[in-house]
Amino acid sequence: MFQNDVRSTPARLTATATIKLPRLFLLGVGLVYIFAGLFFRDPWKTDDVASLATMITALSDQGGHTMLLPQIGTLAHAQDGPLITWVGAFFIWIFAPLFEWFTTPVDAAIIASRLPNLLWFGLLTSSIWYGTYLLGRRAEAQPIRLPFGGEPTDRDYGRMIADAALLLIVATIGIVWRMHETSEVPALIAFQALAFYAVARMLDHPVSGAITLGIALGAAFLARGWIGALPIMLAVPCAFWWGSPLWGEKKWLTISTLIAASMILLWWIPAREFGPYWTDNWWLWTTQSFGWPRLSALISIARDLPWFLWPTWPLALLALWRWRAWLRAPHMLIPTSFAGWALLIMVFSPDPFEPEYSLLAVPCAVLAAFALPTLRRGVVNTLDWFAVMCFSLTAATVWLGWIALQTGWPTQISHNIARQTQGYAPHLAWPAFLLALAGTIAWVILVRWRLRTHPAGLWRGTALSAGGLITTWLLLATLWMPALDYVRSYRDVSASLTQALASAKQAGECVRTLHLGVGQRASFLVFNQLEFSYDTDCTLILQQVSPGSVRDGTAAYSSGANVLWEGKRGPDRHEMFRLLRLNPGS
Repeated sequence: MFQNDVRSTPARLTATATIKLPRLFLLGVGLVYIFAGLFFRDPWKTDDVASLATMITALSDQGGHTMLLPQIGTLAHAQDGPLITWVGAFFIWIFAPLFEWFTTPVDAAIIASRLPNLLWFGLLTSSIWYGTYLLGRRAEAQPIRLPFGGEPTDRDYGRMIADAALLLIVATIGIVWRMHETSEVPALIAFQALAFYAVARMLDHPVSGAITLGIALGAAFLARGWIGALPIMLAVPCAFWWGSPLWGEKKWLTISTLIAASMILLWWIPAREFGPYWTDNWWLWTTQSFGWPRLSALISIARDLPWFLWPTWPLALLALWRWRAWLRAPHMLIPTSFAGWALLIMVFSPDPFEPEYSLLAVPCAVLAAFALPTLRRGVVNTLDWFAVMCFSLTAATVWLGWIALQTGWPTQISHNIARQTQGYAPHLAWPAFLLALAGTIAWVILVRWRLRTHPAGLWRGTALSAGGLITTWLLLATLWMPALDYVRSYRDVSASLTQALASAKQAGECVRTLHLGVGQRASFLVFNQLEFSYDTDCTLILQQVSPGSVRDGTAAYSSGANVLWEGKRGPDRHEMFRLLRLNPGS
């Protein structure tokens, strides 16, 4: 039904615009992107350290109960799913003993827990590339045929679109940090990309595509439960809409459904049998994750989402407009289905944030890639210049801030940074400095290449955007990581609390908590294996409060308890911890 429309597609470009992007460039982009900031730092609250705590708890549990039902010590972490705990615990079990030859057991476990991120990133990039390639080489997506020839081949055009999609997902600002944390978010993005690839694969190989789709749907559920899997599950049948090329392959969705349901039930049935308390709370968390749209949530989405999805969302909207007559074609219908349901479910979330936003990253990158061949050359050049100026400015800003941190000049900038890093002692780490310098030189070379050679490849703008973001991220991960670690890590607070407990805790005495956050509890468990009781008769209390409530005497137990220890992260002005011993009769 689309054959007659091929002649008038909005895509217009010549074969020279689809010149092959060097594979070494793509490989280098991927390696720098994922390795920068992944290792040599502490886990930060909340998702990053909470998932690591469930892995450590699962490995220390001889009965295997916490492997089936994730926990943070004695706290039931009844949300998301168990898949991240399983994979992370396996990697720690295999690789942590090897890393302990070079570092402490705690740091060895932290390093090993981040190795799955390499798996998730590889799955994401390969899925989005091959899925986009399968759609881009189809007749419906091809550019208009030129009167005297010179248009690209189907294969070259599909490869160019796939390269652009991969570079655009790497250039998406909002997911760069999330792809480097130990949580369910990197895995969820990867499984959504795998589901996208599987649906595209079903156009040519329905059986293998259906099997892959079932695995992706089941894994997405086991990674983040219904709130993560439902947008993906609902998007799939929309891609098989009546009149689309996938309509005739809808019968194979039975295979996908059976595989996904089997994966879910193989966990849920024993989980329900052995942990009804955990599963009841998990179901409560699930039901509270959905609700009627709220004005505050909509305002939050409107404020944060454009920054999170930059630079893909304007191009994605442009693709929908330019290809509006081809919305039932697979290259539009499939990514639009994934994006539409992710956005709709987000609207019905009471408190949407980055985990929900992240499900828009893959479909927006794919749609944005298909917008590129519809742009005029002048517009493409304008986008190139914008990427050059924007990321050159951000890189220069990172360098200027680091110089101010190290030298105290410029004075005003140094003063502002000192307020945020109070107590931090700046120091020069030569390996990190040299890596940052090499990354900056590489960015200069990339910009110089663009200015001098005027490349015809349509992927040049996406290469600049991806290269600019990676350069900025590399500078942050090298120059600023020690300061960020100091500001966001609980390692020093945990060590100080451990010493206080060693001297204050008496034989047979237990410690309970008051208002202690999940991220803080997980941090104390990860760094010093501290676990706390739920016994209300415990006379020792670890309390999390604000410094202001302590000063004005409104904090709980401001009277009737002895303060044995106080601690906080150096620059933190919003939280502190107190170890209290209740007086008799309190």
